Amino acid sequence: MALAEQQQTNADSPAALFTGLFGDDGVSTQDTADGISTAWIGRDHIHRALADAKRQGYEMLLDLTAIDERLRQHRAGQPPADFTAVYHLMSFSRNRDLRLKVALPIDDATLPSCCDIWPNANWYEREVWDMFGIEFTGHPFLARILTPPTWEGHPLRKDHPARATEMEPFSLPEEKLEREQEALRFDPEAWGMRRTRDTSDFMFLNLGPNHPSVHGVFRIALQLDGEQIVDAVPDIGYHHRGAEKMGERQSWHTFIPYTDRVDYLGGCMNNLPYVMTVEKLAGIEVPPRAQVIRVLLSELYRVASHLVFYGTFAQDVGQLSPVFYMFIDREKVFDIISSITGGRMHSGWFRIGGVAQDLPKGWDIAIRELLAWMPKRLDHYQKMVMDNSIVKQRTRAIGDYSTAEALDWGVTGAGLRATGYAWDYRKQRPYSGYDQFEFEIPVGASGDSYDRAAVRAEEIRQSLRIIEQCLENMPAGPYKAFHPLTTPPPKERTLRDIETLIQHFVNTTWGPVIPAGEACVGIEATKGINSYYLVSDGGTSSYRTRIRTPSFPHLQMIPLISRDLFIADLIAIIASIDFVMADVDR
Repeated sequence: MALAEQQQTNADSPAALFTGLFGDDGVSTQDTADGISTAWIGRDHIHRALADAKRQGYEMLLDLTAIDERLRQHRAGQPPADFTAVYHLMSFSRNRDLRLKVALPIDDATLPSCCDIWPNANWYEREVWDMFGIEFTGHPFLARILTPPTWEGHPLRKDHPARATEMEPFSLPEEKLEREQEALRFDPEAWGMRRTRDTSDFMFLNLGPNHPSVHGVFRIALQLDGEQIVDAVPDIGYHHRGAEKMGERQSWHTFIPYTDRVDYLGGCMNNLPYVMTVEKLAGIEVPPRAQVIRVLLSELYRVASHLVFYGTFAQDVGQLSPVFYMFIDREKVFDIISSITGGRMHSGWFRIGGVAQDLPKGWDIAIRELLAWMPKRLDHYQKMVMDNSIVKQRTRAIGDYSTAEALDWGVTGAGLRATGYAWDYRKQRPYSGYDQFEFEIPVGASGDSYDRAAVRAEEIRQSLRIIEQCLENMPAGPYKAFHPLTTPPPKERTLRDIETLIQHFVNTTWGPVIPAGEACVGIEATKGINSYYLVSDGGTSSYRTRIRTPSFPHLQMIPLISRDLFIADLIAIIASIDFVMADVDR
């Protein structure tokens, strides 16, 4: 069933219920291309509306972002606003989404914090303040999160420069250097840390930002009592590259390769939610063959990503050999991917309306070899890693959390399924034809570091099942939609008539003109739910590009699940989360 069909109509949607709660005081509904129930709520009522939505079964604050509306032209039916705050809520129990929006003036861009409703709102509100300058009253620590503390301005505002060439050449005079150095001074009390006793002093350890066990440029400030963790404060933003800002300056087509670099282990699977959202806005139907090809490549990248996780997880808890074996297997997967797409980690191969080209002759040979090879290897890894008594001692009952805690903190993917909750986007909201495939949803029981690893290990086997079904049931037909907004059109058509050749040139250089509107589409990515929320103003590029990545909320949970444990336990926890910092910082 399509996502739009799963959403309620405006007549009986939860969005309409808020009118009964608050009367006509600033409450209205909005139709969107994705069919998600969308309601505009007055600022004075938003906190109560969010709390009520959670009581109605919207367990998760999936995302929180904003839009700078000041240059937008197509806003018919929407209340006047300089900025719009956008809350994306998700009900797993009812399999529905709800979008709440608040209109804000630039001279009074403030909102009440909802950290008391969902703890994961902490980082999302900090990001909105950092990027847009919207303040959240009652927030425990409203400080910059993705940019340095000395950054001037709010980068996702439309009046902030989008390119280095729009700014003065970089310089670092002595005064600025001193200011930057002073900003780096660590003040534990400013970070919310407290002395355990009046007679004690702080003892700190900086884990990262350059350390192999933090899997990227990621810093955790640890407050310690000996080797026991009293508090842990994650510090992110070292990998922030302004991916969303780039999405608003590139054409719809030329932004596709940038998406590969978000979860850089997920390859062209990262293209999928982006192109699906554009297709939703443009009303493009993707042919069956293109859909199955997308599934094939996505699952190959899932296997490759999980092998990296599996090997580095074992390495971080003390086993050196598995990572070498698993990287050999990953190379076999990359050989298949490169033979199909021409690329390895960053193939950028999906296109609006389909894929870049058809499958080459003999594409199935290496895949059959992989399917014969890999299950035996996985059996060996099961004995070597997951059945190892030392691995179990290092990871059992370490960093555990319940399903309710996972939903409160925005945990999705294997991290959620490790608690025993069998929710997978490919099953509950099948896209790209996933409803035609047979596979199981692996689940854990304890939500600890061991279960998070065990779920992903089993997911490799399930991905191989899906790949085999792609192999045996690949449909015939075109690999791209015959729609004027696909980019670029199939090459054989450009050789037949000048009109299609012109379309190829215009769509590739300027990009297609996507109808005005907004849509959000999510997928079950390698690390959880990855979604793109795109706003089109009827132009050749996105007016607002929002990337919801799974790793961002996952790291926010580290303090909760690591307190009172030991440093060695924290290493196991970090290893079991499965994140990359490009996915966190964007």
